[in-house]
Amino acid sequence: MTTATVAKTVRGIATQDGAGVKLSRIIGQRDLQNLDPFLMLDEFGSASAQDYLPGFPSHPHRGFQTVTYMLQGKMRHRDSVGNDGVIESGGIQWMNAGRGIIHEEMPEQQEGVLRGFQLWVNLPAKDKMSAPNYQDIPASEVTVFDVTDNTEVRLLSGEFLEHSGPVKPLAGDNPTPLFTDFCSYQPDSLELVLQSDMQYFIYVYEGRLVVGSEVVDKGELAVLSRDDALRLETQVANTRWLLIGGKPLNEPIVQYGPFVMNTEAEIHQALQDYQQNRLTTV
Repeated sequence: MTTATVAKTVRGIATQDGAGVKLSRIIGQRDLQNLDPFLMLDEFGSASAQDYLPGFPSHPHRGFQTVTYMLQGKMRHRDSVGNDGVIESGGIQWMNAGRGIIHEEMPEQQEGVLRGFQLWVNLPAKDKMSAPNYQDIPASEVTVFDVTDNTEVRLLSGEFLEHSGPVKPLAGDNPTPLFTDFCSYQPDSLELVLQSDMQYFIYVYEGRLVVGSEVVDKGELAVLSRDDALRLETQVANTRWLLIGGKPLNEPIVQYGPFVMNTEAEIHQALQDYQQNRLTTV
């Protein structure tokens, strides 16, 4: 087995999205425009209601999947194909935009902490026009197990260490990407098995990790080399990080805001379908 190393580290940039929600954009910025098959990773979080109450009003998507993972707080999802649900602390929503969907994500609270992540996962060309659909997974259905005496993992999607996450494939025969949330309650050392044909990254959102000889601090994303083992150490108590991985598509990416296709012509068609109110019916 060969051990993964850190190929690159990036730190998120402060920005706003939706109707003015303050967040940190980690993938989808100048220093990391995408990480095939991942198109975007945002971390949002604040105890100030003014930072999140504007929410993400009605907007379209085509050609990829959106994943919302809530650490704290409540967010309501509504969309143009009839889905309506509230994601609460520890839950995850996985939406396949496919050929087209219009949705909104709005806070279900007026005060307190709202914190979580949104990840965009690209679809292969053969599935970009698949039927839109959606899964709402409450915290009680998430797979949770101990990796060591000091470290616990929440497995939200994919297969990992002989366990399966609750999210099921939403488009074609594509395997669901791996989405895990680790917490080391005390400093710890871990050795994990990876798949060398997948692209993984680590995002530390509390504490500090050492991956090989590289220190990865809170707020940093580490792109991993494509190997089949991972050795890391947590240096402080209550270190928390995401380990996410997916198989690269190795296809052209043409993006215009909320539309991600393979050609400029497909983007023009998506814009036309949206403007003519037939985004979800083509």
